Amino acid sequence: MNSPKNILHIITLTLLVVLNVNQLKGQSLYDKNNLVAWCIVPFDANKRTPAQRAKMLDRLGIKKVAYDWRAEHVKEFEEEILEYKKHGLEYFAFWGVHDKAFQLFEKHQINPQIWITMTNPNKPTQAEKVEAAARQLLPLVERTKAMGCKLGLYNHGGWPGEPENMVAVCKWLRKNNSANHVGIVYNMHHGHGHITRFPEVLKLMKPYLICLNLNGMNDGANPKILPIGDGKHEGEMLKAIKNIDYKGPIGILDHRSEIDAEKSLLESLSGLKKLLYNIGEEQAAKTFD
Repeated sequence: MNSPKNILHIITLTLLVVLNVNQLKGQSLYDKNNLVAWCIVPFDANKRTPAQRAKMLDRLGIKKVAYDWRAEHVKEFEEEILEYKKHGLEYFAFWGVHDKAFQLFEKHQINPQIWITMTNPNKPTQAEKVEAAARQLLPLVERTKAMGCKLGLYNHGGWPGEPENMVAVCKWLRKNNSANHVGIVYNMHHGHGHITRFPEVLKLMKPYLICLNLNGMNDGANPKILPIGDGKHEGEMLKAIKNIDYKGPIGILDHRSEIDAEKSLLESLSGLKKLLYNIGEEQAAKTFD
């Protein structure tokens, strides 16, 4: 039986879903206010402080942030939260698991998505691998449910990053653990092997997608990280995303440690704006002005 605390968190998650859908009514999926900045902390060549990072995002007009980190950033966890609040930014997601961060989320009453890469169990059959991967996640599944946070399975290559496997684990958890808060975070920069079947992959993942992160896409991941608009395939991939009527957030990333994060994000914003005009999303493109 669910405790009052769990019931409250379930209600919170439901309201967040309704809010996200309502926010998109009357606007395009690709409107600037639906964008999430990703991979902007350890990859920033200028090594910004939390205050500098919040000011940079505010200046760019990006209002949602997915937070990635390294050990040296742990001491800044609370400052990051406070700076986002100060500048009206949404602390949208957190990479991985850290007790201090989870305690701070409760303290500051925020419920970011938690992004995690599942394991590749050494099991002989697909069904056994799926069940083992799902069972290994159960402690975090229960913990995030109690926190009122969505849990996103993050594609990062290999068996754990294949859409069919992530969908299978989501299905297992929802069927066997009532884990409807578990979904998929799909990153195009880890999906070059899916380019030729991208519409099929999207259709499969759609019921579980909680964030979709864009990237410039060339054959053979050459290069792997590329500003949006500089690749051969992302224009058609944006059309495919639009065609499945996906309603969730859209991420844009830095992920280039040799370049300033602001410059990197600006390149992708500029490229995305041009692509939006090309695919008939003029209303969304104008939100970038």
